[in-house]
Amino acid sequence: MQKPVRVKILNQEYLIRSDNDEAQIQRVAQFVNERFNDIKESTQGLSERKIAILAAFDIASEYLQQKKDRENLERDIQERARTLSFQIDSYLE
Repeated sequence: MQKPVRVKILNQEYLIRSDNDEAQIQRVAQFVNERFNDIKESTQGLSERKIAILAAFDIASEYLQQKKDRENLERDIQERARTLSFQIDSYLE
């Protein structure tokens, strides 16, 4: 692991150790901080703990949807490749 990287989320500083480089860690921290702030602004009066849980849920939901979309795209590409391969083989015979 690399040396710890200092990030700021909801005005709190954290030291993050990761195998990722510092620029990636800062991008992730910025992304998380933006989500936290969006939730904090849209739902007044929530504790930081509840904000964190809602942000985690929101991020996980988006991740799982993108994962599903990618899997669907991969299946579509595989099916198209099989179809094209079959068409090429039929043409060559």
